[in-house]
Amino acid sequence: MSSSISEIIVFILYLIFMIGIGVYFFLKSKNTGEKGYFLGGRAMGPWVSALSAGASDMSAWVLMGLPASIYALGLGQIWIAIGLGIGYALSWIYEAPRLRSFSIVANDSITIPQYLTNRFLSKSKAVQVICAVIFLFAYTIYAASSIKACGTLFSTVIGIDANVAMYIAGLIIISYTFLGGFSAVCWTDFFQGLLMLAALLVAPIFALFMLDTAGVSSAAAIAAETEHFWNPVASWQDIISGLGWGIGYFGMPHIIIRFMSVESQKSLKKSAAIGITWTVLILIFAVIVGIVGRMFLGFDADISGNSTVFLTMVRRIFPGVISGLLLSAILAAAMSTADSQLLAAASAFASDVYKPIVRKNQATDKEMLWAGRYVVLIIAVIAVIIASNPNAGSIMSLVSNAWGVFGAAFGPVIMLSLFWKRFTFSGAVAGIVVGAVVDILWLAFLSGTGVYEIIPGAAAGLLAAWLVSIVSKAPGADVEALFDQAVAYTED
Repeated sequence: MSSSISEIIVFILYLIFMIGIGVYFFLKSKNTGEKGYFLGGRAMGPWVSALSAGASDMSAWVLMGLPASIYALGLGQIWIAIGLGIGYALSWIYEAPRLRSFSIVANDSITIPQYLTNRFLSKSKAVQVICAVIFLFAYTIYAASSIKACGTLFSTVIGIDANVAMYIAGLIIISYTFLGGFSAVCWTDFFQGLLMLAALLVAPIFALFMLDTAGVSSAAAIAAETEHFWNPVASWQDIISGLGWGIGYFGMPHIIIRFMSVESQKSLKKSAAIGITWTVLILIFAVIVGIVGRMFLGFDADISGNSTVFLTMVRRIFPGVISGLLLSAILAAAMSTADSQLLAAASAFASDVYKPIVRKNQATDKEMLWAGRYVVLIIAVIAVIIASNPNAGSIMSLVSNAWGVFGAAFGPVIMLSLFWKRFTFSGAVAGIVVGAVVDILWLAFLSGTGVYEIIPGAAAGLLAAWLVSIVSKAPGADVEALFDQAVAYTED
């Protein structure tokens, strides 16, 4: 059996397995209602919640985009991994316990927009509508990056047209998200997270053992080809921008909603240990793949331009069955992020716009589920259209754009809501709007500075949220009582 046929068979078996999970949870959870579909009934165990949070974050860019950046530009790009590792750890340690408690005390909120409204006992739907608009915009771009990665993978391995591959990937992701909801997404993420870690561990280790016989580039030759390749501090912009990626974790809805879904406060500690360990290992080995890939493969413009360092390395080292399994990790990374993004956008629209505004709180659970599913379908179709556009940008650039908007808009606001008793609803609205607008404007007009737009965006959002809260009327006694109750719940 040829190598390519073996890879195709493994791909097909893997995809059938993923769809099977969606069907299983569709049959199991027909009557679980809105909370079951969008939050898994707050019944996720520590292993599933931890690996799901990690896998929903580490999309195909960690297997394709980040290694390609290091492969082409050198160790200056490791600051992205360092920033992400620090940000992820801090979000689990400081944000997760309070967010789970606050979301329960705040009228058992099941989405981030709901939480931000209920946290202030507000009757206004301003936050929910603004959040829904940002979600729909940013998640469509984010999902496009994952679908684009699937297209690159299928096109390279199977030889089919990249656009056709994107349509197939979009259909599969829609299938199990549409059917099974949050539980299906978390369980597929769990299995995909294990596969991603195994692939990143195995590939560079085998490549290192083969370096002596592969006729590879030496460290000196690489340095001659790419100035400052081995220098991690060649540019202050690389350092600041890389560390800035960590800010995104505090406001990434499809990641932090996993904090809300954990079954108990006790399980959060175990989830944090598992999640942080998994993510740090993933980031370390993604960096190693980029470095070892450059030594093992030499520099190739096509590999760099198409972000196929990991893909090419795996196919050169392993036979078809094993390479097919390891390359399924790219599918795992792409799909585990896309499904979470689609579900977060769907829940924001169905729970925060359709139910309270369109249907005036008269929608049934069944109607809510189908409204969310239709949004999944619509966003996925638009994401496929964006991904298939040759001018849409690289996988890494699409991810960075969406990541920046979310981190700038929601990170400062959510953290203030959890730790500042004087924070007001008006301050939250201002922080979200200013953070998102400054981030987008910086990207449009000041990206040439080399500073990642999330940094000025988050700083502006934090300042706006603080200033507006200071000058606006202080929260009422009932809002302060809710804050105290949530803090006490966290500490119990």
